[in-house]
Amino acid sequence: MSAQGAELEAALQEAIESVARQGDIVRSLKADAKDGKADKAAVDAAIEALKQLKVVQEQKQKAYEKATGKSGVQSRESFRANVVNALERKLFVIPSFKIYGSVAGFYDYGPPGCAIKSNVTQAWRQHFVLEEGMLEVECPAVTPEIVLKASGHVERFTDFMVTDVKTGDCHRADHLLEAALEAVFEGRTTPPAGEEERRAARDLHARVGELGVAELGAALTRYGVAAPETGNELSTPFPFNLMFKTSIGPKGDLTGYLRPETAQGIFVNFKDLLYYNGNKLPFAAAQIGNSYRNEISPRSGLLRVREFTQAEIEHFCHPEDKRHPKFGSVASLAPLLYSRALQMGEEKRALPMPLGEAVAGGVIANETLAYFIGRTHLFCERIGLDPARVRFRQHLRHEMAHYAEDCWDCEVHCSHGWIECAGLADRSAYDLRAHTAMSKVELSAYETFAEAREVDTLTVLPNKKALGQAFKGEAKAVTAALEALCEEGALAVKAALEAGGPATLEAGGKTYSLPPGSVDIRKERKRLTGRSFTPAVIEPSFGIGRLLYCLFEHSFYWRAGSDKRSVFRFSPLAAPVKATVFPLLARAELNATAARVSAALTRAGLANAVDTTGNTIGKRYARTDELGVPFAVTVDYTSLEDGTATLRERDSTAQVRVPLDELPALLRELTDLRRTWADVAAQYPAQAAPAEEE
Repeated sequence: MSAQGAELEAALQEAIESVARQGDIVRSLKADAKDGKADKAAVDAAIEALKQLKVVQEQKQKAYEKATGKSGVQSRESFRANVVNALERKLFVIPSFKIYGSVAGFYDYGPPGCAIKSNVTQAWRQHFVLEEGMLEVECPAVTPEIVLKASGHVERFTDFMVTDVKTGDCHRADHLLEAALEAVFEGRTTPPAGEEERRAARDLHARVGELGVAELGAALTRYGVAAPETGNELSTPFPFNLMFKTSIGPKGDLTGYLRPETAQGIFVNFKDLLYYNGNKLPFAAAQIGNSYRNEISPRSGLLRVREFTQAEIEHFCHPEDKRHPKFGSVASLAPLLYSRALQMGEEKRALPMPLGEAVAGGVIANETLAYFIGRTHLFCERIGLDPARVRFRQHLRHEMAHYAEDCWDCEVHCSHGWIECAGLADRSAYDLRAHTAMSKVELSAYETFAEAREVDTLTVLPNKKALGQAFKGEAKAVTAALEALCEEGALAVKAALEAGGPATLEAGGKTYSLPPGSVDIRKERKRLTGRSFTPAVIEPSFGIGRLLYCLFEHSFYWRAGSDKRSVFRFSPLAAPVKATVFPLLARAELNATAARVSAALTRAGLANAVDTTGNTIGKRYARTDELGVPFAVTVDYTSLEDGTATLRERDSTAQVRVPLDELPALLRELTDLRRTWADVAAQYPAQAAPAEEE
């Protein structure tokens, strides 16, 4: 690249980073506005500044393209198109049901895609399940409705949908509104909108995800949003549950759903898993499997699909002790952390911070959550993601569920921006309590005190005779509700009754008025040697498909000097094929030697392929580079004489001469990341590359 091109590229990169920083400023100001710490004028000014920075970025992009004659790696859409083209052309992924026109949100993995997915999944199992001694389970994808009622999915797992009133076609309301708003502020409406209208559209576009159903409907009407393609009127928005509903059994009288996540199977098995673990805490359980979400209008290719693989961990621990025995092994790691303070501060960018320092300073809530952040950072690096493009973003206060103690997303940067690929949350004891309440099965653990304790306990004794007279057939439900009261609720009932008036009690969706004498609530001092408690849960949850797509982008590049030779720079650990074996020429004696080398590699558990075509060695190298194969073994007539072969490394194209009987063990060590290419190059003699490789 010329000096001018390099200068323009640097200027473009600076503009891109400025847009990203300003976008974070807008996001933090909106959070402040919700808390009453910023006004609308400040938000509007930040949005206008973001708009101007985007104009500057576009100008610099055009200048770069004009000077260099190419879009370069800075054009996200062009880069993404090249990656997707390579993935489909080499059968990593294929749109499902292609010969029937495909169905949005479904993809098939082809041979190399299956292999790399299997490798990444197995690396996850090794890194977490095996190394941490976790209990792995496999639960059905079809889940009874009552389980998902307890977890809240039946009631709350929704997006807003609209339909074409004439054709009945379904569309996701927020996506349609976003497209309409983009047309307004980008000047694509007729006539073009004025400056004030464009500013209002930009402001609304930035908070579409926060709109309720009434606000969303009003905005669709205000901007005249019609059904795509037909232009027909749209219905008012309504909530659409994203779960796939099904019937269980031949009569269809038991409602079920395809699970939207794998976590619930672990929670409902907690009691048995605790017993299997000798009733000892802490312990972790894991599950890898497919989840299903009936997305209204899937977008972003592999990043938002209707069927996907999740790998989830539920780490159960004492709610008052969230230390981790292995925290010291990650305390000095310094991943990029994007804490609340950094998101709300001036700089608006993630910074490296030692995890020990983050826990000590209260940035991360506890050791166990920080431990899994560290392990996730190491896993991302191990499978080949660029550490400079992996960060951990802490949820802002308004983003967290009311029961959550702390939440962080592992985000990976790709052409779609920062993508959440894993979520790490301290969910307190919410899930086990929810399933206890619904199932009436106590999901708790027991701790024995080192020394007996004198404690004040609250005793709730319902007067069943009085309740029976007052509530007849509903007395049983009222009694159960009284016995399930938390201490705060019980004391409120006690205070109301002692004041002489009836006490209010919620049970089964109804409100009951308890008369005096219906329950005896008192505190007693008891000597306890132990107690039952509901464990807290730390949950790391990974989207395998999202990790894979980001890995595809991070690994993709063009071989220098040729726009026709694409390469995937896969880590040997993740690569679908570890080595190819080539006879230099299509000769029987060389083919036989290549077959023996391949068989030896297979016995060592190394996926490999033999290419005996008559193509030049350079073309065969290029073909396997497109699949991301990290190593190539070439046998020639010298191999027949001295029992050695050429071993080529994909990215450097460097070659060394290695004895055939040492190849399987050597490649095994390279694939397991126990040796580096630098080690190999220092041990074995270099081999000159063929002319087409130079």
